[in-house]
Amino acid sequence: MEAAYRLLSRTGELACRARAAWGQLGECRLCPRQCGADRLAGEPGFCRTGEAARVNGFGPHFGEEAPLVGRGGSGTIFFAGCNLGCVFCQNFATSHGREGQDLGPDELAAIMLLLERQGCHNINLVTPSHVVPQILAALERAAAAGLTLPLVYNTSGYDAPETLRLLEGVVDIYMPDLKCVDAEPARLYLGAPDYPAVARAAIREMHRQVGDLVVDAAGLAVRGLLVRHLVMPHDLAGSAQAMRFLAQEISPATYVNVMRQYRPSGLASRYPPIDRRPTREECDSALDAARRAGLWRIDGRSGPRLRVRPVIPDVP
Repeated sequence: MEAAYRLLSRTGELACRARAAWGQLGECRLCPRQCGADRLAGEPGFCRTGEAARVNGFGPHFGEEAPLVGRGGSGTIFFAGCNLGCVFCQNFATSHGREGQDLGPDELAAIMLLLERQGCHNINLVTPSHVVPQILAALERAAAAGLTLPLVYNTSGYDAPETLRLLEGVVDIYMPDLKCVDAEPARLYLGAPDYPAVARAAIREMHRQVGDLVVDAAGLAVRGLLVRHLVMPHDLAGSAQAMRFLAQEISPATYVNVMRQYRPSGLASRYPPIDRRPTREECDSALDAARRAGLWRIDGRSGPRLRVRPVIPDVP
């Protein structure tokens, strides 16, 4: 199956999408924050990101879900900054501290092409919501230079439907989080009380675009939706309700990773009751909730996901 953006590249539509998205940086409404920052003039907005995308690291990643990894790994690009404010973020220095290096579209395109040459199975854009214009501009260049890998949009789920529609026919695999389903935990721990409603709407739009996850004969994802749900202590993520939403309002064939690797990172030690890991019983209960909801494509590995060491070598 050909990567979705290849057709848009041939017709010139990808270039049009890139220009349309870039123009929105002048009064940024790309994410649900709707902060209106003039990022073209260097005003950072909530995401603390101006005109240039900042990259914390890139490389083959072997700790992602099995349909993304295969033998060659998932070609991850870790973007710094974020449009959420999760106090427990496991990559706090990247998302809040913005550790990394500012790169232009040509450099981002070169990274995508390098990851393909290294044998990765996809281009995995980690925390992309605030840098969609920069990604589209880079993808336009990379596709013109021969990039063919499927594109993975690896997001917190805090995405505006209007921005997602710019990505229709561009993204092959959507991989959103469904972090929590109640407004109060979202306000306290994500800095976004509207997160539950926004994430539900975003996941609906993603599924409309790409459908259920499709894998090839080798078990590698080529298109579709893959949802992550992080189990939180005291069930603050509302796991049973989240699983019912996916099964009843999206699809019982939704591929969902019920993740049990939460640890109190970032500022979480200041926020009881999220200052501890979830218990085995809490994690098992979330897995049981997924099964009871009728979901059957469940990834519930017990070990932590390995994060590729952030490295920014000289961009070719």
